[in-house]
Amino acid sequence: MPFLNRLQRWADERPDGTAVVVAGQRLSWAGLRDAAAALVPAAPAVTVLSENNSTHFAVVFAAAVAGERQCAVLDPAWPKQLQDGIVERIGQATPAVPRPAAGPVPAAGVRVPGAELIDGTPATPFLIGLTSGTTSVPKAFTRSRRSWRQSFDASIEFFGLTAEDKTLAPGPLAASLNLYALAECLYAGAEFHTLENFDVGAAHAAVSHDGITRLVLVPTMLRLLSERGLTGGVDASGIRSIICAGSKLDTRTLEAARRWAPNATIFEYYGASELSFVSGAGLRLGEPAEPGGTGIGKPFPGVEIRILDDAGTGLPDGSDGNICVRSGMVSNGYLWGDDGQALRCFDGWFTVGDQGYLSGGTLHMLGRRSDMIITAGTNVYPHEVELALASVPGVAAAVAAGMADDLRGQRVVAGVVPSHGAVTGTQLKAGIEDVLARNKRPMEYFALTELPLTDRGKISRQLLLDWVDRNDPRIRRLA
Repeated sequence: MPFLNRLQRWADERPDGTAVVVAGQRLSWAGLRDAAAALVPAAPAVTVLSENNSTHFAVVFAAAVAGERQCAVLDPAWPKQLQDGIVERIGQATPAVPRPAAGPVPAAGVRVPGAELIDGTPATPFLIGLTSGTTSVPKAFTRSRRSWRQSFDASIEFFGLTAEDKTLAPGPLAASLNLYALAECLYAGAEFHTLENFDVGAAHAAVSHDGITRLVLVPTMLRLLSERGLTGGVDASGIRSIICAGSKLDTRTLEAARRWAPNATIFEYYGASELSFVSGAGLRLGEPAEPGGTGIGKPFPGVEIRILDDAGTGLPDGSDGNICVRSGMVSNGYLWGDDGQALRCFDGWFTVGDQGYLSGGTLHMLGRRSDMIITAGTNVYPHEVELALASVPGVAAAVAAGMADDLRGQRVVAGVVPSHGAVTGTQLKAGIEDVLARNKRPMEYFALTELPLTDRGKISRQLLLDWVDRNDPRIRRLA
């Protein structure tokens, strides 16, 4: 049971209460239940859902996972050719799931036999998840109904979600962070809000006028909302919790969020689509954050963490290795695209290849092994260099990479986007002296007019190296 039994309960107990709001369009609990139930008799064994944020999205998603059905959520921005290829693969990879013959479609507000929203058996898959990608077919994995129910129970306990909360997730529902937030709210009986498209003004209006108590978003969105909210005098004192995923919060974003939403506990966590939640921490008002730190909290409820080497042998506290987890929230594995490395299992301990270490029960996240820089025999993860630089006053964002070096193999170089005015190499060096070990510090610094990003908005360390190599005008060497 992911959430349909709960949806039925809330619709019975408070039919006129608000369940979902998208750009001002409201769905009540009974309205959502009845609209989804109307689609159930004709719903296919596998629904491919590819559309922008809307109340219709929520209705189709609920109907698509009824009974033993499955749903694959695609990014509507992906090219048609890519989406067609995914649909074809889904047809080849998923067996036909029996469903009742199509019956009458009820009129609005009318419930008829055979059109109930019923959860399938816990062990059955219901969601086909897809890794992001534009140039090749993404990997596909499945999640069972039981795994999401356990994820809901863990996240509700950890984040303190209640039925009185009003959650705003301003990003696309096609992204797993926001899709999960929608389903989690349906499970918990809490109001869920989103926008048609991310817009700072629309998000601020929701916070000001809709009584939002909880934000679920990525760090870049949090920084925009916080900094512009402070400038525009947007009152965020009613927000009690902020849940951030995607990357560890840098100092500037954290400080801005604390000032803008002074009563909020700010949660950051580590997880992966294939693993679900792994570890997290909540920073409450007045609690100091570790500048440039890599710590990402303690294990989620129901999760065990170990650091293992490539042979599956446990490593002691403080030693880098594969972050491996054991929990009931792990996915079923891949439908396609499994190269044996993306999701590995060591006797029941699963890893997606992220590297880190444990210290006093706290997980420290270092990044992917493929990003690792080896300089004069020292392993350096760009992520820890970037976090250290982002804690320096005057730095808005940072990116680090390994440049070929005849003597050292590679040398660490870094680019920073100043937050205001200019920043010097001397300031950067002094700013990370107490944060980063000497043999991990960059040997060269560059000022950037913008971050080197891929077409999908992700940092590209290779592009930074390309800019350096060709003296790109967006980059300037710092003394």
